[in-house]
Amino acid sequence: MAKKFVFEEALTRLEEIVDQLSKGDAPLDKSLELFEEGTALIKKCGQALDKAEQKVELLVKALDVPEKVPFEEGE
Repeated sequence: MAKKFVFEEALTRLEEIVDQLSKGDAPLDKSLELFEEGTALIKKCGQALDKAEQKVELLVKALDVPEKVPFEEGE
């Protein structure tokens, strides 16, 4: 059974991957493996963010609140 995707865990893992790749001491095959894992995580995180954005937009529309209100200093 596949582990449930958790956005925060994916970000933590991405940070680990970036740290490992930044060191530059991993063998080529391991670097490619890490890169592949990282790109898959980036795709999943992007999908999760898109889904969250859509949900927020629906909630805002349901409240009948203007989506964007210009902020003017001094108000």
